[in-house]
Amino acid sequence: MSAWPLLSLLIWTPVVGAVLVLACGNARPRAARWLSLLVSLIVLAVGVLLLPGFDFGTGAMQYGELHAWLPGIHSSYKLGADGISVALILLTAFTTVLVIVGAWEVIRDKVHQYMAAMLVLEGLMIGVFCAMDALLFYVFFEAMLIPMFIIIGIWGGPRRIYATLKFFIFTFFGAIFMLVALIYLYLKAGTFDLATLWSLPLSSTEQLWLFLAFLIAFAVKVPMVPVHTWLPDAHVEAPTGGSVILAAIMLKVGTYGFVRFSLPIVPDASQQFAWLVIALSLIAIIYIGYVALVQEDMKKLIAYSSIAHMGFVTLGLFIVFMLVRDLHDAQTAQLGAQGAMVQMISHGFVSGAMFTCIGVMYDRLHTRMIKDYGGLARTMPWFAAFMVLFAMANCGLPGTSGFVGEFMVILASFKANPWVSLAAAFTLIIGAGYTLWLVKRVIFGAVESDAVRAMPDINARETFVLGAFAAAVLVVGVWPWPLTHLMDASVAHLVSQITATKL
Repeated sequence: MSAWPLLSLLIWTPVVGAVLVLACGNARPRAARWLSLLVSLIVLAVGVLLLPGFDFGTGAMQYGELHAWLPGIHSSYKLGADGISVALILLTAFTTVLVIVGAWEVIRDKVHQYMAAMLVLEGLMIGVFCAMDALLFYVFFEAMLIPMFIIIGIWGGPRRIYATLKFFIFTFFGAIFMLVALIYLYLKAGTFDLATLWSLPLSSTEQLWLFLAFLIAFAVKVPMVPVHTWLPDAHVEAPTGGSVILAAIMLKVGTYGFVRFSLPIVPDASQQFAWLVIALSLIAIIYIGYVALVQEDMKKLIAYSSIAHMGFVTLGLFIVFMLVRDLHDAQTAQLGAQGAMVQMISHGFVSGAMFTCIGVMYDRLHTRMIKDYGGLARTMPWFAAFMVLFAMANCGLPGTSGFVGEFMVILASFKANPWVSLAAAFTLIIGAGYTLWLVKRVIFGAVESDAVRAMPDINARETFVLGAFAAAVLVVGVWPWPLTHLMDASVAHLVSQITATKL
């Protein structure tokens, strides 16, 4: 237990910082930028401070905080973090710094409001990963929508109002089902404490309805087929920073919800409907891959690619049931769950980097259409090198982070069912298809446009952002042990929760 309330510092430092940034006003954009960067760096530093005192040998929640909040309904301000939470907190803090640096010269209108919205969003996302009270989790889960709604609605593209309303309606609608489930659990347990809900006895019928409610809520967030249609619109209209945060972190909130709610609270219903989630995951992996192949807009292509890659996360989480309860193979089950967690972090780096690359091109040519580019390797060689690296990671090339999680999930699913594994592995072919075709048309070939010929290569600021993403992709790809070691005990604890029946 740390003497400092590190988790509260991580949540509220960016929120307080956002108020100070707003105080800079529209007349002092330079001050707003530097203050935002300072706050985001402080949050990243506090996040790194979680590691020295972290006990890697236990899957229990650490850095716990408990304060009275709503005693009348037995809901408290309770925070805690295990290895999975810490990994996602560090991903959030790292990505936010890069988003703020990336927007340095790009956002020129209402700079203080944009930076403040980003900082508030950072605090709320970290709150989701720390909350150990179900109602507190729901508050953070819903409050995240507000700053992202503002970011897309104000700084987005020409169809930003349509996209942001669709994003809000889809995600808010899904969360209503979670709220109903949480109210039922409260009436049964008399508390919103998450640890109590994990051990709460539930009948088969109760688990069935609770699972369906959680599935709708978290499937929209991931997003899973068929509730995925809001994501491409949101990505296309969002500014670059909004797309990076949406893909790198906000999608992970859905899969994190499965880890904290669906799997441990209703393990028997999760096992009963594992086939459904596995089927939806494979549809996302294969069908959405084909949808990505025909896209003409680069942002839409990467958005659909994100849906396909997140299918690996849900596949890895629910293939565990076939391994633990049918085959009694806890070790391989842990491999599958671990692969899902690694894929979550890796996708954060890779998708964030790909959307940043598209943003770099858009800032110069103000178009995202693939046909408007060609031959960037000649005019922007440094940029081309970075984009090819991230494209390889998106394909799952060994040596990049994109390979590690997908390979672990494929290995585990092969033990459970070779046909599931074959279908999942098929995405490596489709993924290589749409990613390499994108690279071929945008990076290589002749320079046919004078506008492309005049595009300058990346500057120092853009090099820093892309270089940081590249370092993360390569480090996790070449040496994934620190990441897997951080989450090992937590994943083992998750598998043990799944194993325990409540019937």
